[in-house]
Amino acid sequence: MTSPQYPGGGAPDRVVPSLPDYDPDDQIENAVISRLTANWHRRAMVKRPEPDLDELFEPDRPDYPEHLIPFREHPFYRAMDPEVRAHMLGWGWVAFNKHVMDTEQHVVNPTFSLVIQGTFDTGLDMETLSTAMTQAMLDEQYHTLMHLNASSVMRRRRGWRMPESALPLGYKATRLRQRMAASEEPWQRDLSALAFATVAEISINSYLDLIAQDDEIQPINKVTAVMHNRDEYCHSSIADELAKAVYDRLGPAQRALFREAMVDGLEAFAANSFGTWHRIVDLVGAEGGHEMLHEVEHDPSAKRLLSNFSGLHKFCAELDILEELEFDWSTVTIEGP
Repeated sequence: MTSPQYPGGGAPDRVVPSLPDYDPDDQIENAVISRLTANWHRRAMVKRPEPDLDELFEPDRPDYPEHLIPFREHPFYRAMDPEVRAHMLGWGWVAFNKHVMDTEQHVVNPTFSLVIQGTFDTGLDMETLSTAMTQAMLDEQYHTLMHLNASSVMRRRRGWRMPESALPLGYKATRLRQRMAASEEPWQRDLSALAFATVAEISINSYLDLIAQDDEIQPINKVTAVMHNRDEYCHSSIADELAKAVYDRLGPAQRALFREAMVDGLEAFAANSFGTWHRIVDLVGAEGGHEMLHEVEHDPSAKRLLSNFSGLHKFCAELDILEELEFDWSTVTIEGP
């Protein structure tokens, strides 16, 4: 993303001191990305044997944590027939997996592809960066398969027909698609994609932890989230370094748009996907469920789905943009120093 191509480019209004121009003779340059690229064959889940998922299935366990359902305390839900509630939890697991897959396929991988195409001016070694992006894209494809398999095992063992195609596009991917459709210039679409992918890759660990740290649900579901999480700790480091490198070279107008898109991404990744739950209510035939969802969605005391934004808070602090983001950090959890 160079100045001649995009309006508002040129000398940035604030230089991030930790990100000097790329020096091909400096052996320390790109240390994080280079190290992670070299270690890919050892740490990537796609390079490891797959567990026998069917052997991990325990029919008496719930498929999705009930405490993550935004309407779990509503009287209408509490009064549902237990079999209907079990179906709601099954759909909750399919929806969780679909949201992950949609984020990988419609937010993250398209942005990584833009990086490989040289869309963004990073100042980083392009060969190393392209290798890291290609490895990450392969990881994301495998993660999509992992989550698809996890839903498939549940459907097969339960005897329930719950296809992903019955659910709408995940809210995070939908929100980015809306932003890009409203953008007038290619550079605005590119930076929106980068901002959303950055939020996705730095927050995905917290999102997966919602399942990975739950000991009550299906073991297969917990294991899927744990396995996916291992790769994402690496991806978050790559996304962090990439976004900082790009931001360092943006002009004032571009930086302002990136920050605004970051806020949009933060809100999207923290939110419950009520559009998906409305569809699930129809699928399980819960008459009166839409009224319940409307009540919960517009309840000012309703909690976000994702609350731990420690990684993103640290990222924004290191870029010194916390005060410039119109995001209420008091509504989320910030851990660590």
